[in-house]
Amino acid sequence: MFDKLDKIKPIYDGVYHVVLVVCKLLLIADILITSMAVAGRYIPFIPDPSWSEEVVLTLMSYMAVLSAALAIRRGAHIKMTAFDRYLPEGMLKMLDLLADLMVLAFAIIMLVVGINYAATIGSKGTYVSMPKVSRIWMYLPVPVAGGAMILFELETLYSHIKSIVLKTPYMAGAVEDKNDDVAEALKKAAQEEAEAKAEGKESDK
Repeated sequence: MFDKLDKIKPIYDGVYHVVLVVCKLLLIADILITSMAVAGRYIPFIPDPSWSEEVVLTLMSYMAVLSAALAIRRGAHIKMTAFDRYLPEGMLKMLDLLADLMVLAFAIIMLVVGINYAATIGSKGTYVSMPKVSRIWMYLPVPVAGGAMILFELETLYSHIKSIVLKTPYMAGAVEDKNDDVAEALKKAAQEEAEAKAEGKESDK
């Protein structure tokens, strides 16, 4: 069963990279617009459009929530790990599974309530600096993030269930973050501590 479900992983990888590229483009757009607005205050020939602040805030909202969805897949969100090294691996997996179920429930609320707010409150107003643009774009980041979080959370839940059933090594998210130096350092410290304990038990014998 797991072999069949693993075949859709490339689809998740593709969606992940697309969302990652979108976040990077949003960040670049934010930097360029902000730089233009600031420079426009002091340099006469550079424009300082009135819409710059609202557009930057909107783009930043999309970037922030989509980045949060990406972090779910890598298990990169901030969490308490002080006692992880003292807990059995099986318990860690079960606790992560419980936490992911709660995040999934929250993501569903974000999607449902966000769509409702965007369709009601958001559709009734416009941007102050851009009267022709609906304020719905300011409310859409919430349901967009909810949908992205649900997508990646389902993969993470599947990863945890697979890890529990097949008894594979513990992994915080659906994919391992190879660039997370902190996680690697903690994992290395835990391995060294486990080896030290094993050597201590052997010497006692």
